[in-house]
Amino acid sequence: MPHLLEELDRLNMKIMQMVVQTEQALSKTVNAFSRMDADMAQQVVDNDKKINELEVQVYEMCLRLLALEQPVAKDLRFILGCMRVCQDLERIGDESANISDATIFLSLNQPMEFYDKILLMGQKSYDMLQEAIIAFSSPDVEKAVDVCKMDFEVDELNSTVLKEIIQYMSQQSDTIEPCVQSINIARRFERIADMATNIAENTMFIVKGTSLKHSCQFDDRV
Repeated sequence: MPHLLEELDRLNMKIMQMVVQTEQALSKTVNAFSRMDADMAQQVVDNDKKINELEVQVYEMCLRLLALEQPVAKDLRFILGCMRVCQDLERIGDESANISDATIFLSLNQPMEFYDKILLMGQKSYDMLQEAIIAFSSPDVEKAVDVCKMDFEVDELNSTVLKEIIQYMSQQSDTIEPCVQSINIARRFERIADMATNIAENTMFIVKGTSLKHSCQFDDRV
């Protein structure tokens, strides 16, 4: 048992390294979009491989623990939760790199009126990731539920932004490519919010053992 606890501590430290890298990537992504800073955006693209490498390391640690230690109860749920969380973190890293790549393209064009709403989506997605990380590392079920509730705000913003961009594009036919890139950025921020919600749901799974698909319920029983 002491050996298992040591290995779980090592796993926790490794996934926290991945958390730091992913959080920094998304922070730079939002800032790069805000400033249309191509150099900062390129940093995110270049550093994505670090997050990918950490995902492999975390996943291999989890598989080794499952095979050799035969964990049960909460220890088992923690390992399974880490496997899922590291996948979501890796996807957030990928989406951050994709957004940053699109930002490099948009930095060569004139800013458009709907950028503020896309930026708000990015800021809310980043806030959700921060809260999800706190919930996961604590662990804090109530904070995890708050993250789930925040996801609706990003979904609504995404719908609003999509309508505005389509209308703008229909009136300004020479802006089709930057508009398409803007739609892609908004959708990727929305996906990041979904992944932050997944991390929150995994927190509930680790603590309560409730179903991942139905754990994010907003009632007084959670």
